[in-house]
Amino acid sequence: MSAWKETADGVFTRRFEPVNVTVTAVLGGDGVLVVDTRCSVQEGEELRAELAALTPLPVRWVVNTHVHFDHMWGNAAFDVPLMEPPAEFWGHRDMPDYDPDDAEFAELRDMLLREGGPEWKPKLDALVIRKPDHLVTASHALDLGGRVIEMLHPGRGHTDHDLVLWLPDAELLIGGDLVEQSGPVAYGSDSFPLDWPATLAALAALTTEGTTYVPGHGDPAGRGFLADSREFVTAVAEQIRALHADGVPADAAVAAGSWPIENGSHFTSAVARGYAQLSGTLP
Repeated sequence: MSAWKETADGVFTRRFEPVNVTVTAVLGGDGVLVVDTRCSVQEGEELRAELAALTPLPVRWVVNTHVHFDHMWGNAAFDVPLMEPPAEFWGHRDMPDYDPDDAEFAELRDMLLREGGPEWKPKLDALVIRKPDHLVTASHALDLGGRVIEMLHPGRGHTDHDLVLWLPDAELLIGGDLVEQSGPVAYGSDSFPLDWPATLAALAALTTEGTTYVPGHGDPAGRGFLADSREFVTAVAEQIRALHADGVPADAAVAAGSWPIENGSHFTSAVARGYAQLSGTLP
C-alpha cells in the first residue's frame, strides 16, 4: 500500500492492494470526491479512514469509473449505516447490476475465493453492493464548491459504460481502466476492443499536451503514456480485423496473431469480442 501523492493541486492519488487499484481524491470547497472505492466493504472502510487522515473535509461524492468489483465494491462504506450523512454515488447509466443468482457472479465469487486467498471469504460474506443512483449518460459537470469536475463517457473500450473525469483547472484526467500504467490494458468479457482506439482518440482530443492521466491501475503519467496506450489498443484492433478478414477461425486467432506483447493469451477475450462484433452478434 502506497502513500497519498498530490498529483495536482488538491488532487491526491494512491495505489492500493489487492489488484493495485488506483484511488483518486479530489478536494473541493464543499468536500471530497472519491473516484473508485476498492474491492470490498472492509477495504472501503480502510479507505475512508485513510481519507480522514488526509483531510478533515467530508466525503460527499463517490464516482465509479465502471462496474468491476475492484472499483466499486467498497461503495457501501460511504453509505448509511457506515457513514452518515452518506455520499452521493455517481456512475454511468449503463452500469449493469450484480445479480447474486447470476452464473457470472458465482463464477467471479469462486475465482476470488480460489485465487485471492482465505481473506476473501469474510469480505464476500459481508459484501453489500451499492450501485450509483446519480447516473450520467454523455456528460455532467459537478460543482465541488469552487471547483468543477466534468464526468464524461468518451466511448466504449474497457466496458460500454466507462466514465472518465476531467479537471480543467488541474489539467488532469482520471481515466479508469481505459488506461492502465502498471500493465497492459485488460480485455475482459465485457470489453470492446474495436472501439477502444477511437475512445482514446477522443480523450486525446479532450485533453492537452500538459495533461496528467490517472490510470485505473498504476501511477499517473503524461501525454506520451496516452499515445502509447492508443498505439497498443490500435495494434490489437487492427490484428483482430486482419485475422477475421483472412478467415482465421476465432479459436485459432490468438495463436495465429502477432500481438503487441508476447503473452498472446492476454488477447483471448479481445479476439472473441472483436470477432463477435465483426460478425454482427455483438452490437
